[in-house]
Formats: sequence, structure tokens, C-alpha cells
Amino acid sequence: MEVIAAVAASAIASACQHAVLGSWLANICPQRDYVSELGERLSRNAHIYIPGSDDFATATTRWSAGHNPDVKLVVVPSIENDVAETVKYANELGMPFLALSGGHGAIKTVGRMKGGIQIWLHQLNSVEISEDGTQAKIGGGAKTKEVVDALWAGEKQTVTGLCECTSILGPGLGGGHGILQGHHGLVSDQFLSMNIVLADGSLRTIDESSDLWWAMQGAGHNFGIVTSVTMKIYELITRDWTYESFIYTGDKVEALYEHINEHLMKDGSQPIEILHYSFFFNNPEIDPNNPLIMFFILEEGNMVVNPTYTTPFHKMGPIAVDGEPGIYKDIAEWTSNGKDSPACQKAGMVNYRFPIDVESYNIPAQRQVYDLFASATKETPALNGSFFLFEGFGTQGVKAIPSESTAYPSRSDNLLISPVINYAGDDAELDKKAVELGENLRRILHEATGREEMHTYVNYAYGEETKENMYGYEQWRQDRLLELKNKYDPQRKFSFYAPIA
Repeated sequence: MEVIAAVAASAIASACQHAVLGSWLANICPQRDYVSELGERLSRNAHIYIPGSDDFATATTRWSAGHNPDVKLVVVPSIENDVAETVKYANELGMPFLALSGGHGAIKTVGRMKGGIQIWLHQLNSVEISEDGTQAKIGGGAKTKEVVDALWAGEKQTVTGLCECTSILGPGLGGGHGILQGHHGLVSDQFLSMNIVLADGSLRTIDESSDLWWAMQGAGHNFGIVTSVTMKIYELITRDWTYESFIYTGDKVEALYEHINEHLMKDGSQPIEILHYSFFFNNPEIDPNNPLIMFFILEEGNMVVNPTYTTPFHKMGPIAVDGEPGIYKDIAEWTSNGKDSPACQKAGMVNYRFPIDVESYNIPAQRQVYDLFASATKETPALNGSFFLFEGFGTQGVKAIPSESTAYPSRSDNLLISPVINYAGDDAELDKKAVELGENLRRILHEATGREEMHTYVNYAYGEETKENMYGYEQWRQDRLLELKNKYDPQRKFSFYAPIA
């Protein structure tokens, strides 16, 4: 019996060396000091947060409160090698891990991480402009506003998204739509090289000479944690931007989107200096019965939007019109995407998106989705904070890049559309209604395209989309991604954000 007891004790001691947080062994093993163990391997200014602390709560609060990952430990790297050491440590313990930069990824698949380490990259937010002014090295946690401000101070700019509080790399690894994409292509089209921590914890620098480079431009969340990226930057095209905004009642749906098709989009050839942006929203103080439509026209290089573009929309009879001149840095505030705007706040709300990329507005479908959005948010007041987003960025620069040259699959589409179903609380019945509404709205738009394929922007994905929806229907794309996944992440460490396998 003594021999058996000794063998059992030895086995338990061995197992305890690899026991992870939350496992059944934690109940019988001596408590490990994860903070001290990992802390010894990290740089002086790195931080580790544990549950129960205010810092932990701040670090783990996401833009959408639905399907959050189960985090047991937060690591805040201060240098790039801290990320590598954290991944190695997690691998030694058999713990899952998930990187976070802006925290706006609302896809439900992140909720599959259980009892893991969150690697919060927000201290890796540097922006370093090269001496020749043609490129910048940007930290993996840098937010859009930080990048825009740093580049602007140097009379430079690059392709960044509309929202100031998202990171550059979060959207960029999925392609990344942006304000200047008509000139230069997607965010990922600006990548020149990157430092990346792979699944085994190795920190490598890769560029276009690597077989992995193709995948990092559109499916990058599946292959590693990018700790910094070197991107193309450009001289300012102009300092001047301007906008006009219009608010319409719901009876103007058909006329509005017909005019956008005819006067702005022009069969997929929207002028490079023009962006359009609209959304359905509820404001009972203005219209207690039906949603309103907010519509923006933004123009580069002018102090007043050219009347050629705005006159048709004035003639429609908006209930409100606004506009002013400014600079590129004002666009986020104009469109309610500034860092202090409601859209940027992590307020404990659920935010589910159901994206679809299309070539043009189908007018009967626009009426159908408006009517469904109106009836659903009226019948279920808890969904009244939802909105329905229609984004029309320039496409010339996007389409100039050969489709086969990157993993981003949807260069032929012209519009990014997504209902954003917003509500409070943790209610299974409400969850069901929200998902049903989002899926039905998207279904209407997809059926109206007449295409069998449904293209969905991976960065807005809900999480039930297929690999083909997010990464392309060509078999060679799927085969190439799987081959690279098997090579660089055979154990599927990076499988919590829109996984390809």
C-alpha cells in the first residue's frame, strides 16, 4: 500500500506541474503562483491582472457583451518578446490564449476560449516613421486615432478605418476597409513586413518572401499574434475634407438609394474623392413610429461638397441637413465614430453584426429590410438601439490589387452592409430574436443579389458564417489556407476568431 501511495503521489505531483487554471486538478494540487512564474519571464513594465481586480475588469470588457471568452489571466506586454514568452508559458501549461487589441471583435467564436490567457496588446502602441518618410512601424495594439494623429503630425497618412477606437491590426488582418482605400487599397494592402508570434511561441519577422504573407492579408487572425507591422505611408493628398449629412423619414428609402446608385456609385465607379455612409436608426423624439435614415456624403479636397453630388439629395426633402468643412482627422467625429462617441463605448451591451458585401443597392430589398427593421424594433423595444449600416468607400485602389495576390476574397464588391443588433442583458429569448432578425435582414439582401455566393466581411462576422462566406468560394483559396494552417498551427492554437479549421 505504501508503494501504491507513493506512486499515486508522484503521479499527482507530475500532473500538478501542468494543471491549468479551472481544471479539476486545481482542486487537489497546491496553488500555483501563475503571476510570479510568468512575471519572471516578462519585461519590467509588463503587467499581469487576475480576476477580481479593477484592471482585470477593464482589460476583459469588450465592445460586445455577447459570447465573451472565459479569461483567467490577463497579460499586458510592454515589449514584443513578452508576447512570445506568454505564448510559450501557455503552451507549457496547455492553456488556450487569445490576443486582444481594441476589443471590438464581436464574433461569437471568441467565446470558445475557456479558462485561458488574454494577451492585451494596448501597450504596444508605438508609431515610428522611417527616415525617408515612406513607411511606419506600428505596434500591434495601436488604435486608429493614435496612428492617424502620429502620422498627421509628420504630414503623412495611410489607410485606416472610420472608427477611432478600433486597432489598426485587428481589422487589418481581415483585410481592413478604410477611408483612403480608393487611393491605396485595403489596410492589409499597406503591409510591408511584420513581427509575428507563431503558435509555438517563436517571434519571427516575415514579409512577401514568406509563404505565410499571403494568408496574413485577409485571414491573419488564424496564424499568429502580430506584435508590430511596417506599413506604407503617404504624403497628404490634401488637408481639406468636408461633408453634408441628411436625415430622411422612412418613406424616402427608395428614392435615397436609387439616387446613391445613380449619382454616386455609378455602376461601381464612385468618384475617388467621395465616400457615402448611411444607417437606419430609431429616434422616437423625431419619429415615434418608424426608423429614420441618416445619410452622409463626404468629399476629399473641398471646403463644400460639390453640388453635383448633393443637389439630388436636397431635392428629396430631408427633415434635417448639416455640414461643415474640416480636415481628415474630423471624419470620425462627423460620422459619430470618434473615440468618445457612443459607438466606441464598452457599455455592457450586446452588439451582433450580420455583414454582407454587395455590388449595388437593390431598391426593393432596401424597402424590405427597412420595413422588417422597423417592425422588429417596434415589436421588441429592447432592440430599439439597433442600427443598420451601409458603407460606401472608394474601390479603385482595392480593385487595382489582383484578387489572387492576397487571402482577402471580395475585391469585386462595392458596398459593406451590416445590421448591428444592439441590446442589454443576458436573455436567451432576446438573443434568439436578435439573431433571427439579423439573419433575416441579411438573407433578404443576399437573395436580392441573385448570387449563390454570400460574401461576408470577416471583421464584422457574427460567427455562424461559413469559411467560404468569409474567405472565398474558390477551392484553391480554401486549400491554400488549410495547407498553411496545417504547417504553422497544426494544433489549432489560433482558432477563436473566425477559424478556417
